[in-house]
Amino acid sequence: MSISSIAGTALLGMRAQTTRISAIASNVAISSTPGYNSLNTSLTSVASGVGPTDSDVDPATELTELIEAEQSYNANAMVFETGADMWEMLMSIKRD
Repeated sequence: MSISSIAGTALLGMRAQTTRISAIASNVAISSTPGYNSLNTSLTSVASGVGPTDSDVDPATELTELIEAEQSYNANAMVFETGADMWEMLMSIKRD
């Protein structure tokens, strides 16, 4: 695996977690709307019953998902930073 592919994979991971956090924020913001179906991490609506019902958003679940997404984002950011540090080290060795 090359250094650029490490950075690319980390960036994709950060983008995925950003999308996940956006879905969670939307779920929490619109949770009081009758009949609202929460978005899952693939951004497709969850199937609901017939007709308008109470929201299926569980604040505790959303908070847990948010914490997990934050940790995943931070892990990907650390991988990206490590790849950037490796790249800088390689470039300094190449110059010497």
